[in-house]
Amino acid sequence: MNSNKIKFYNTLSREKEEFVPINPLQVTLYSCGPTVYNYPHIGNYRAYIFADTLKRALLYAGFEVKHIMNLTDIDDKTIRDSQKEGKSLKEFTEFYTEKFFEDIKSLNILNPTKFTKATDYIDAMVKIIKKLLENGLAYKSEDGSVYYNIKKFKGYGKLSRLVLEEQKENAEGRIKTDEYEKENAQDFALWKAWDEKDGDVFWDTELGRGRPGWHIECSAMSMNFLGEQLDIHTGGVDLIFPHHENEIAQSEGVTGKQFVKYWMHNEWVLVDQKKMAKSSQNFYTLKDLVEKGINPIAYRFWLLMANYRTRVNFVWGALEGAETALKRLYRLYMELGNEVGKVGSEYQDKFQKHLFDDLDTPRGLSLLWDLVKDENVSKADRKATILDFDKVLGLGFADLKETKEIIIPEEIMELTKEREEARKSKDFKKSDKLREKINALGYEVKDTEAGQKVIKI
Repeated sequence: MNSNKIKFYNTLSREKEEFVPINPLQVTLYSCGPTVYNYPHIGNYRAYIFADTLKRALLYAGFEVKHIMNLTDIDDKTIRDSQKEGKSLKEFTEFYTEKFFEDIKSLNILNPTKFTKATDYIDAMVKIIKKLLENGLAYKSEDGSVYYNIKKFKGYGKLSRLVLEEQKENAEGRIKTDEYEKENAQDFALWKAWDEKDGDVFWDTELGRGRPGWHIECSAMSMNFLGEQLDIHTGGVDLIFPHHENEIAQSEGVTGKQFVKYWMHNEWVLVDQKKMAKSSQNFYTLKDLVEKGINPIAYRFWLLMANYRTRVNFVWGALEGAETALKRLYRLYMELGNEVGKVGSEYQDKFQKHLFDDLDTPRGLSLLWDLVKDENVSKADRKATILDFDKVLGLGFADLKETKEIIIPEEIMELTKEREEARKSKDFKKSDKLREKINALGYEVKDTEAGQKVIKI
């Protein structure tokens, strides 16, 4: 186990806190996963890359990590869009689940200990709802739906710092939709009685015919696998209210114990300084990146250049610049040769200090650049230390292979010869312009003792 203290920012306390897990050897981690009704956009993937980096850091620190990520395959959106496409809920959601699995693989995201599909845990949800009814925290409405009475839970609002106003005592004080506006604090649906809009999507249970609300799903799945108390729960900041606030109310309303010790949330990815969202039609998918010839790992690299709690504004130029930088790192790594030496303890200690200070990946990457260029460290040891860092960064250095000799196009070779002649005649202005032209065509020319060397960027 690493001796360096680990500190994470806890949304619950709004402070950095020393991380001390409930079980000294095993960390329980729950991550809110995707709603499988469409292709996630790259803003969504920030949450999964953040959770992956966090898990890698915990593993790096020597912990065993029990990690659950849910797949929301039953909610308002999945029902609505599956009906639009004329497909069964199962067929519809399984398609997008597979696409999600393909995407996270391309981003080098490690699979959790288990993916949990909401539809597999209806019985567990019903059990929790029955307990909430028994505890006087929930009630049935006229149509048979079950709602959580937020006024009965004293801690409601502690995560989002929401101050409850006097709640209306009539139906206007309840809300049945899964998602609602920030600070719209009302009793929320735990169980939705069947109506015609649901079509053939329902379960016959002790609560009546219907389906679960979105919020109860995560309480059931997390406690089913990780226990009544969790170490860490992750998600985007947009989930703090109402989703995570409601999870706390449900879970603690059943157990009477603190549900999660450390709440950790990543910030938004913006486009033109506005939140990337499907509803705003200002989003991009990983497919969009691939179609532009950009490796998805470059997106991971770009995100790691900022702290996970900092909003980032997506522009294509910045991502392309990140990919160029990543390719340079790859090239410098490959030039270190095949021998792998020992991990440099001085560099490792610095990296751990950055990492364990609330996942300071920007400083970690800066240290990586220092390392790769440090000629005071042997090539073999540099290589070993880069591989050590990459256990957390997940940039795929271990998967790089020596490429076969690339055939340089005749046009590039002609420009290279012309540049060499310009250098011999000391026409450095022309030489620099030719270098820029070569770069613009996707190649880099390096001056070595043996002459010019051309590399594909």
